[in-house]
Amino acid sequence: MESLQSGNLSMSQKDEIMEQVKQQIAVANAQELLTKMTEKCFKKCVLKPGTSLDSSEQKCVAMCMDRYMDAWNLVSQAYSSRLQRERNRM
Repeated sequence: MESLQSGNLSMSQKDEIMEQVKQQIAVANAQELLTKMTEKCFKKCVLKPGTSLDSSEQKCVAMCMDRYMDAWNLVSQAYSSRLQRERNRM
């Protein structure tokens, strides 16, 4: 931990730390996606919660999740493209 505070890390150590941070961010993003998708689709599709979902609720939840994932992917691709363009301008 002392080498981290004093800045005496090798390039490979810095790369390893950056990779770990990227992985942690990816996991956090996936958890956020799942949480928001579940919350929004449940509110939209399940009007009277019970012990199980009927077939129309199951279909609604499945379609809602598909649309949510499509939208998430579209926004993620647009964001990645924008970041790439910004990096190329530097």
